[in-house]
Amino acid sequence: MGRGQDENTPRTVSATAAASAGAAAPTAGCGKTPALTSGTHTIQSGGKDRNFILRVPDGYDRNHAYRLVFGLHWLGGGTSTDVATGRTVDTGTWAYYGLHRLANNRTIFVAPQGLDNGWADDGGEDVTFVDDIIRRIEADLCVDTTQRFALGFSYGTAMSYALACSRATVFRAVAVQSGGQLSGCSGGTQPIAYLGVHGLRDNVLGISGGRALRDRFVRNNGCAAQNPP
Repeated sequence: MGRGQDENTPRTVSATAAASAGAAAPTAGCGKTPALTSGTHTIQSGGKDRNFILRVPDGYDRNHAYRLVFGLHWLGGGTSTDVATGRTVDTGTWAYYGLHRLANNRTIFVAPQGLDNGWADDGGEDVTFVDDIIRRIEADLCVDTTQRFALGFSYGTAMSYALACSRATVFRAVAVQSGGQLSGCSGGTQPIAYLGVHGLRDNVLGISGGRALRDRFVRNNGCAAQNPP
């Protein structure tokens, strides 16, 4: 696992990608015969070649608006390929943290690749990368703009947290598993559905950091603070 650096400096998402999580809007890709297919894709983002793995549902229906789920990889040997395959002998069981096998072909999945296998988000470049992926996918595929999600583990979860802070109107919810504030938190004042999971005896990213991440969204979401054992 690694350590992040500066606060994000996000840029504006396209009108489609910035649609409020409470107001569905058809994406430009709805009704089109798509050019994007499952596999690894390269785009330009912030003047750099960046890669992501896309998984389009079998029997894709161009007139059906699909959920869009981002799975973000960890640092210690983790890559976008590990997220997309589940990194197990039983290929696919844990793909996209186990969500792919539960999705019943009703979800578009994407696994971005971090720079140097991390998500330092220097100058907001990784948030911008996510923005650019959303634009690319939604220009070609039919996405339900109220059903965008992000999750990860460790450094990947730090990136999910950064998206919760800076893109709360773009993503419906995030899952933050064993993370810390490594990728910044630009904004961080708007509510978003939030799941936090953290091991009590985590000796790399301690539980106190996970609780601090949680507490921001306890406040933002207007929840009553609790102190469970």
